[in-house]
Amino acid sequence: MERMTVSVEFFPPKDDAGEARLWEASSALESISPDFISVTYGAGGSTRDRTIQITKEITKRTGRSTVAHLTCVGSTKDELIQILNQYKNAGIKTILALRGDPVGGPTANWVTTPGGFDYSEQLVELAISQGGFEVGVAAFPDGHPASGGNITKDIDVLIRKEQLGATFATTQFFFESSKWQNLVTKLEARGSKLPVIAGILPITNVKQLQRMAELNGTPIPETISKAFTGIADDPESVRKVGIELATKFCEELIALKVPGLHFYTMNNSLATLEICNNLGLTNRG
Repeated sequence: MERMTVSVEFFPPKDDAGEARLWEASSALESISPDFISVTYGAGGSTRDRTIQITKEITKRTGRSTVAHLTCVGSTKDELIQILNQYKNAGIKTILALRGDPVGGPTANWVTTPGGFDYSEQLVELAISQGGFEVGVAAFPDGHPASGGNITKDIDVLIRKEQLGATFATTQFFFESSKWQNLVTKLEARGSKLPVIAGILPITNVKQLQRMAELNGTPIPETISKAFTGIADDPESVRKVGIELATKFCEELIALKVPGLHFYTMNNSLATLEICNNLGLTNRG
């Protein structure tokens, strides 16, 4: 069996102070030897140029594999080809092809960019056609918001992307290991070989969790809500409980033979490092 991957995700900082925090986190996370580092786009493609710049700089500074997010939002087909060429010239070989969130956020109505794409399948096809890229896609254990939680419909889409050439999927953050198992079991029943890496969001701030879950249509299980009852305004207690919950969640996924754990770091290293230390995943070499 191949070694389980461990990877981390950053978002492009808005200012120099944020960028300093990102490099501090990136340096600290070297102790888990991430198999790859990914960099997000902002809502509506608002951070496109910074995403390109930061992804290139991470590749240069760390020498590690980087996964560049690419979305349909705000770019024409020709502009997307230009971005792919920029990535290629920077030595970036892996793309995460996403439709992306509309300018108004995940729940806003989709607005087509003239000369652009409406579906991430089109982006997968384009990236493959440019040659030299491995292409990953997103998976949704709780169901994609646009499909109304219809997992069967989501699986149809994932299989189409796999047929177009996608070689892995990374999930939206979720909180119940049974949801990952259900998704993977249904994919395998359809003959899919697509590895589905689990997206992990360490909970360090209850209000942030509630906001992100609402934006992304991710249900928060009652067991998690109850775990933070009475401590939501105590940052140290929230962090401690959040790390315990994430460690247990990851242990369940590892027992289910998840091919990889992908940590949404929010540009902070501490929680991810503590979880990985609890799991014996530091100093992996």
